[in-house]
Parts: sequence; structure tokens; C-alpha cells
Amino acid sequence: MIDAWGTSRLSDLNPGRFLVHADLHNHTLLSDGAGDPVDAFASLRDSGLDVAAITDHTRMPGRPVLPGRSGRLSGPGSLDEKGWRLLEELAQDHTVAGKFIALRGFEWSHPTLGHLSLWLSSDFTRPERDGAGMGGIWSWLAEEPAARHALAGFNHPGGRSTTRFGDFDYDARLAERVVSLEMFNKKDDYLFQGVDRGKPSPLVQCLAAGWRPALTGASDEHGDDWGFPEGKGRSGLWVTDLSLSATEEALRSRMAFATREKGLRLMVTAGGAPMGAEIEVTSQGTVEVDVDLDPGPFLCDGRCLAIQVLAGSRRSGSLLPEVLADELSVPQPKASKRLEVALDPDRHAWLVVRVSDPSRSSDRRAPSTFPARGHSIAYSSPIWLAHRP
Repeated sequence: MIDAWGTSRLSDLNPGRFLVHADLHNHTLLSDGAGDPVDAFASLRDSGLDVAAITDHTRMPGRPVLPGRSGRLSGPGSLDEKGWRLLEELAQDHTVAGKFIALRGFEWSHPTLGHLSLWLSSDFTRPERDGAGMGGIWSWLAEEPAARHALAGFNHPGGRSTTRFGDFDYDARLAERVVSLEMFNKKDDYLFQGVDRGKPSPLVQCLAAGWRPALTGASDEHGDDWGFPEGKGRSGLWVTDLSLSATEEALRSRMAFATREKGLRLMVTAGGAPMGAEIEVTSQGTVEVDVDLDPGPFLCDGRCLAIQVLAGSRRSGSLLPEVLADELSVPQPKASKRLEVALDPDRHAWLVVRVSDPSRSSDRRAPSTFPARGHSIAYSSPIWLAHRP
């Protein structure tokens, strides 16, 4: 099984599943995008993606929408009922089981709390007035019949002058349904977001709050060339088949990774368990982390990439994850890389594999004490560490 860029979709670390490429956060003229929604899904499909969503904004009624980075606004700023029905029709028309899955969604866009993508609901909702906190949207997801099957994800976390979802306000009712955290949005990497101002990485803060999301990437496209720009975020999903139900299952099981390289394949296991899973740790010792990485055609030129195993501390106050392993390697498309890491059950709660390209500049926000190793190109979803006496 080969994808649109010539990369194998199969991994020996993950038998029974195969890789599909996804972009689950895009916009059109139905909110503040520049492109006709009628053209969006076809563009996403033709770009080589297997799964794609249109998630136009829902905003507070009457609140002005400011121009984006392009300095222009095209649509009305907020999705309405007519647009919602149109997105349903377009998603149904463009979905072909086994070939392409089109999803209707929306982006709940609060000016101070942040933005959430929501998929698989039969209706949409708008943010409440400032001061309501996350309670309103959490209750809508937990209690509204139209949202009973909905999944949600944190978008561009910690950016754009937000409070990071009320410091990632945790609601146990939604532990299984808040399924993603964008590590890449457009061309931005969110590992180091706010660290230069003394704030914790959104990755550290989100997981410390109790959420267990997959790590994803999204292009957050507001233009009319959905799927085609280079270097923007996207996601890999490990599915059992190319269907809507398998896409939902992959998100629920956190079988996903974030990247901004087209055709990249990443699969990670720790102690034989895949990303998204939980493994038991009973005492101090080591665990074998296996990394299957094919960087795709844009990086298959013999260059070394850095493979890091990051770990989240159980102690408060950390700005960035701890680096447990850090190796330079030339990826071999048909061979996995094994790293052995030492775990401290009193300190470590999760593991994430980060892949970076040392030939490109590191994020300027990365502190000198952190081995940034150049330009981030992929993150695995976490593997959780359960501590048993």
C-alpha cells in the first residue's frame, strides 16, 4: 500500500492498521476563508489527502472579526445554519469509502479562551459571552443530544492572546472525547509556545491538566488552495480501513501523529505498546522505544534527523518536557530505530517521540538549555505510563 508521495502506508510496528493522511481543520467563505466551500473537498482530495474536514468558525453573535495574517476577510466570519447544511451535503457528496473521507465540523472560536475543532456532531454551537469559561462548551458536548457523538480538539493551543482554554480546564466527562492537541498549525510549532515568556509548553500544560489527546497537525487553511501549500501542519492516522467509523476509532484511540512533511510516516511503540496506549511501570528501569520513521520524498536525501524521546514530569513547574533520549539517525524506510530510555515512576507520566531536522533552524523560542535539534517535523501521540506498586 503506497500513498500519493510513494511512501508505504504499512508499519511492522502496527500490524492490522495502515496510514492515512488527514487535515482536520480548514476554512471557507462560510466563515472567514477566501475559497468557495464547493471546491474545498475536491482540492483536499486532489492534494493527496485521504481524510479532510471543513471546520468553519462559529463566533459570538455581533462580535467583529479581525483580518487574519493576509490582511483580508472574505466570508461573514461565522458559520450559520444554511452553511452548516451545505457542509453536510458536500461531505456526503465527496465521501467515497475506501478512497476519501470528507468530514463536516466547526471551529468553536472564543476570543479569549481559545478555539476548538469539533467533528461528528449533528448541530453546531456558538461561544457564550466572555466570562462564561469553558463550562458552557463542555456542558454542550456532554449533555446536548446533537453532540452525543462529537469529538473535539484543542487548536493552535496557547497562541493568539488566549488563556489556553482556561488553563486547559479539565472535565472528566469528556476525557475520551477531547481527542487532539495541535502541535503544528499552519507553519507554527507549538512545543515552545510561550516558553520564552515563562509559560509552560502547551504540551506540558495540557497533559498535566489531565487530558490525554493525540498530537496532530493542521493547515488551518483560509485560502483557496486547500491541501497544496508546503510546510503546513497535517496529521497521520492509523486506521483499520478507510471509512468514517475507522477514522473516528483512530482518533478515539489516539492512533495519530503530527507532521508538516507530506508523505511522512511515523509509528512509535514503547514496551511493545503503540502510541495512544498505556503501559505499566512498577519500578525504576528501562523501556525500549521503537520508532518507525519514513520521512517521505522531501527528506529522503541521506540527511540525519534527530529522534528524541520526551517525557512529562509528575512535578509541577516544568516549562518543557524532559529529554530522555536524543539521537541523530539517517532514517531507513524499512527499518525501525530502537532507543532505550530510563524511566522514573515518581516523575514520568508520558512519553512522546519528537523528530527534527538539524539542517534547518531551531525555533527561536527554544531555551539554550533544551536540545532543540533544529526544525521540528513530527510528533508522535503520547504513550501513557501507569504506575503500579
